[in-house]
Amino acid sequence: MSGVLSEVPVSPESIRESLRDAEPKAFWLDDPAAPDPRPQLIEHLRCDLLVVGGGFTGLWTALLAKEEDPSLDVVLVEGERIGWAATGRNGGFVASSLTHGLPNGVDRFPEELPALLRLGDENLDGIEKTIARYGIDAQWERNGELTAAYEQWQVDELGHYVEQGKEYGLDIDLWDADRMQSEVHSPTYLGGLHEEDGTALVHPARLAWGLAAAAESLGVRIYERSKVVSLDEDEGQMVAVTGYGQVRAPKVALATNIFPNLVKRARPYVIPVWDYVLMTEPLTPEQLASIGWQNRQGIGDAGNQFHYYRLSADNRILWGGYDAIYHYGNGLSEELAQRPESFVTLAGHFFTTFPQLEGVRFSHTWGGAIDTSTRFCALWGQAYSGKVSYVLGYTGLGVGATRFGAQVMLDHLHGRRTERTELAMVRKKPVPFPPEPLKSAGIQLTRWSISRADQQQGKRNAWLRTLDRLGLGFDS
Repeated sequence: MSGVLSEVPVSPESIRESLRDAEPKAFWLDDPAAPDPRPQLIEHLRCDLLVVGGGFTGLWTALLAKEEDPSLDVVLVEGERIGWAATGRNGGFVASSLTHGLPNGVDRFPEELPALLRLGDENLDGIEKTIARYGIDAQWERNGELTAAYEQWQVDELGHYVEQGKEYGLDIDLWDADRMQSEVHSPTYLGGLHEEDGTALVHPARLAWGLAAAAESLGVRIYERSKVVSLDEDEGQMVAVTGYGQVRAPKVALATNIFPNLVKRARPYVIPVWDYVLMTEPLTPEQLASIGWQNRQGIGDAGNQFHYYRLSADNRILWGGYDAIYHYGNGLSEELAQRPESFVTLAGHFFTTFPQLEGVRFSHTWGGAIDTSTRFCALWGQAYSGKVSYVLGYTGLGVGATRFGAQVMLDHLHGRRTERTELAMVRKKPVPFPPEPLKSAGIQLTRWSISRADQQQGKRNAWLRTLDRLGLGFDS
């Protein structure tokens, strides 16, 4: 990588030493607060609504359905454990954006963006109110977000972002190097953005566990380790078959995200892109003082291959991003969750950003698959004459947007015409990915081009400019 983050101040030996004792598991899921396993489905059930998938999308769907109609009989089945996949492996950033950021929304949905911004704010408020209503211990912090620039071209682009934000009434401040470094002490910062609202931080696994408990308190039946292997229509009902049981229901919400969709025609719209994360040991008071960060904002940087980082409740630093890895043929094997070369790269960038933390060790390393679509935000669909609804493709901002995705699915299943269902974002689908080997070749060329853009002061080559013209522009 070019620029300041390539100037790693510690030796390769020190980087490897920092990773020596790291547990190869997601920090959030490695928690004594984790609930005991729920039972597998071993019988034949009937219900009014079946939810397939126990991540954020499925949990919100089940909870919102019961809040709306307490008489509704809702069953949720999960193939592994509640929150075990992307839901429990992300950085815990809860964004109000439904469009994967303002620029992507401007490019794709300019006419309805004011409504999408309002709906996104309402959605974030709704998450906060749900956490309070059910007393969920999710370590919720609504401290805003910083975007850090470490190259001059990034500072210039952030200035454009501020002007763009003003057109839509957003309160965004552009900070110079001194102001950024007074807030968070990193010698790499040349400037940055401060957004007071629109982003919260959360312990994602505890949020998932809390949503599941809240849903159960309203009467939702939840089964774990009960993968649905087939979904078919029979005498006007949908029948979902698991290894040992089945569920018959008139309505089904599919919340499986990156895993192979039970509606096969939905599968080409997403690919799994693997993202990798480090978590440090808890910082000492002296180490924490050396970096400032008293206001505990979430931080992302302005590179095309960007990092995201934050403090945990016990003052660890989560450090993730940069590498976005696609494995040929939509690779989803759990073995891919550990990638030492990515962890070494991330650790080097960490110590470049915070050289005063040399000697800090990492306690956890993990990876997770992001359900990426060609427009980088969610898409919806229906099947079996409206009996089945699905949503997928959040592309990394799903912690917040999944609640909105669930609301749209419920609108579709109940045949409701609402402001949400009338959005072009909901009515239209993105361009699907091509089959292999074209898919892999295109993705690898795009990754190479993105890396080159970061090395060339943000200048996008002919391939990236072509993707931009086709509405397929991409960063990591």
